[in-house]
Amino acid sequence: MKADFYETLCVSRNADEKELKSAFRKLAMKYHPDRNPGDKEAEQKFKEINEAYECLRDPQKRAAYDRYGHAAFENGGMGGGRNAGFSPGGFADIFEDIFGDIMGGRARRSSGRDRGADLRYNMEITLEEAYTGKTAQIHVPTSATCKECSGTGAKPGSSPAQCSMCHGAGRVRAAQGFFSIERTCPQCQGRGEIIRDPCPKCSGQGRVTEERTLSVNIPAGIEDGTRIRLAGEGEAGLRGGPPGDLYIFLSIKPHEFFQRDGADLYCKVPISMTTAALGGSFEVTTLDGTQTRVKVPEGTQSGRQFRLRGKGMPVLRQPQVGDLYIQVTVETPQNLTRRQRELLEEFERISSHENSPQSTGFFSRMKDFFESFGERRV
Repeated sequence: MKADFYETLCVSRNADEKELKSAFRKLAMKYHPDRNPGDKEAEQKFKEINEAYECLRDPQKRAAYDRYGHAAFENGGMGGGRNAGFSPGGFADIFEDIFGDIMGGRARRSSGRDRGADLRYNMEITLEEAYTGKTAQIHVPTSATCKECSGTGAKPGSSPAQCSMCHGAGRVRAAQGFFSIERTCPQCQGRGEIIRDPCPKCSGQGRVTEERTLSVNIPAGIEDGTRIRLAGEGEAGLRGGPPGDLYIFLSIKPHEFFQRDGADLYCKVPISMTTAALGGSFEVTTLDGTQTRVKVPEGTQSGRQFRLRGKGMPVLRQPQVGDLYIQVTVETPQNLTRRQRELLEEFERISSHENSPQSTGFFSRMKDFFESFGERRV
């Protein structure tokens, strides 16, 4: 008497398709003949779980089985015959359905025209070029479609012949016990065609190596690390296959004066001690080449920033423009003459706490802190 199909697969009668598939995969891996060579009992068990799964995976067969049991498939019912529900061809479909994801997907017939590889090109531009944008000419060594044979790989006047082993399918079946396994045709390597008279220029590859000159449009505001894709400009495919893509990776050279943060620019400008103390102004040249005057108020401290609106980088494909931030650093005088030293010493004598409130306040707070700290320790 046949075992119940649900018991064979170790699932409940209300198991869904996902549970059935998972149970079958687990049992099939356990009792597979390749894992149990010469074990007749395992082979029989493998047949039983396969028959149970093929029935329960089909909604119509499952409904008939749930209603009539094994009798639904006897005396010609639902496909007829005592072995209805199992055949070498049927098993191959189930094996492919269950284990296809493990083996890399279902087998497909190869067209013999493989897509060409994608290529990478590294390009370095200046910050000024990123600001204005540019059109660049690049030279790319790559594989291009052979013009002699138009990419077929066959000598002009001839054409590829159908593979005699796989009859153009690109795959062949080999029997192993009671089931068959499909694999890539060893004669044509899955292409389905054999080139008996190869093209002398490309040696049957359908492509040749050459250097191409391409024009690349770099938009204004592009950022460091941006990738530009040129579709179809990669390596040509084998024997007329579609070409790959060309990816251009952009890097921006460090600038001598400006640092970039998105659309904003930053620049450090040294000013003299007298300009910082008395006030004044200076001019900076922005990336667009124009001169902009920056006013320095009296008593400016080192590290203060001045914002120049709209003097930064353009935003890629947007009307907005970033800002330029000028950070001043106060330069201490060096190589003083005798007279300069005398004047500074005199200034120091007549200076009050109000002239240097930050330094005076800092040292005063530090003194008070450690005095109170010492008192707390006592």
